[in-house]
Amino acid sequence: MSDFSQGPGWWQASDGKWYAPEQAPGAAAPGGGLSVGPGAFANAAPAGGAELADWIQRVVAWLIDGAIGFCLYIVVFVLAMIFGAISEALGVLVLMVGYLVATAYGFLIYYLNGATGQSPGKALTGLKVVSEADGSLIGGGMGIVRGLAHFLDSLVCGLGYFLPLFDSKKQTISDKVMKTVVLANQEKKPFGPDIFKP
Repeated sequence: MSDFSQGPGWWQASDGKWYAPEQAPGAAAPGGGLSVGPGAFANAAPAGGAELADWIQRVVAWLIDGAIGFCLYIVVFVLAMIFGAISEALGVLVLMVGYLVATAYGFLIYYLNGATGQSPGKALTGLKVVSEADGSLIGGGMGIVRGLAHFLDSLVCGLGYFLPLFDSKKQTISDKVMKTVVLANQEKKPFGPDIFKP
C-alpha cells in the first residue's frame, strides 16, 4: 500500500491508496483462492466495510451542488442587469457569457465526480463515486458520460432518481449503466476552493 503508484499494475482503491498488483480484486491469492482487495465489492456491499450512500445523502449532496449553481445564476443575472443598464448589448453579452460559465460549472460537477469521485456537494457530505467492479475512480471523461447518462433517470417521469430507495446497491439507472456506486462515510472536505479542483 502506498500514497502513490509504484509502477505498472498498481491500482487505486476507493480509500485513495495505491495497492500492489497481487492485491487487486480477483488476483490469485496464496493457496489458490481469490483475493478481495480493499476497494473490491462482494455482492451489494463493498468489501472493507465501505458503506453505500443512502438516497437522502445523495439528495443532500445534489442540493448543495444545485445551490452553488443557483448562486452562480443569480450573480450572472445581477451582473447582466447592471451592465444592461449601461448598454443593452453589453447586458446580453454578460448574460450569454454567464450562461456559458454556468453550463461549464455543470460539466465541472460531472468531471469531478469521475476524476476525484466527489463533486463539491459530495466532498462536503463525505460521499464518493467509484467503480462498482473494483472501487477505483472512473476518470473525468467517464464522469461526464455518467452525468449525461442521468438523462436515462428522467426518461420515465424521473423514477430513475428514486431507484436507490429500492435497489440493493442503491444505484440510479445511470449508475447501473456506468457500473458505479456511491460510497458514504468517505473523507469530508471543508468548503473552499479545493472542492472545485480536480
